[in-house]
Amino acid sequence: MKTQNALSELRSALQTTVDALYKRRACDVPESYIEDYVLLDWLQWAGGGLKLTTTGQNVCQQRAAGAGLD
Repeated sequence: MKTQNALSELRSALQTTVDALYKRRACDVPESYIEDYVLLDWLQWAGGGLKLTTTGQNVCQQRAAGAGLD
């Protein structure tokens, strides 16, 4: 599975992306990030919006714990 952006970059930006989505500011997230997050199953389309998946939640938790750093 080939992403447009580096995994380390995507991991670093995931929490900021999630925060933007909760604020209904998806327009602040680069389109290529959204495409990569969906491809990686970190986000999924649900009811016309984006939702964090269980995998995405795990990545966020790993980053918060410092275990997901590259």
